[in-house]
Amino acid sequence: MSVPTPEDLMLQVAEGNESAFEELYDRLSAQVFGLIRRVLKDEAQSEEVTQEVFVEAWQQAARYDATRGKAITWLLTLAHRRAVDRVRASQASKDRDLRQGIKEFQASYDDVEETAIHHDESRRAIQALERLSETQRDAIRLAYFGGYTHLEVAEMLEIPVGTAKTRIRDGMNKLRTLMGVA
Repeated sequence: MSVPTPEDLMLQVAEGNESAFEELYDRLSAQVFGLIRRVLKDEAQSEEVTQEVFVEAWQQAARYDATRGKAITWLLTLAHRRAVDRVRASQASKDRDLRQGIKEFQASYDDVEETAIHHDESRRAIQALERLSETQRDAIRLAYFGGYTHLEVAEMLEIPVGTAKTRIRDGMNKLRTLMGVA
């Protein structure tokens, strides 16, 4: 009894012969793994892709045509395609991660910049507010920081509504001038 060639084994695999598949795997998996390992470098991924190649070979064995080439050539072609696909997928994933990292860094940077600007503006506003008269400062604090209406400010300060409006308006004008806002 002669030893079947890999081509013979592929034909048997195409018919669903599991023992022929086992023998094919035993005889050719080292070469398939070697090619994949050279492309991927990573041993664990190479083992995984080798397994995928043989699963594909089992599922697609009927597509193998012995007149077009040797079984090992067909398997190595499958292996090379899968390995290259894995490299491309890995690179695409790294590129996506890099783009996302840049976006997150930019957002973080923008947040820090905005916080610094807001802090600086708040400090300037507080300093300018301290330079107003006490009556203007009290009216503005109640209206803008307290959220009270002109009528409520007037009642709280026990002054006429017109006076409350004037103090708020004059105080805001002076604040604009002190802060250099048009």
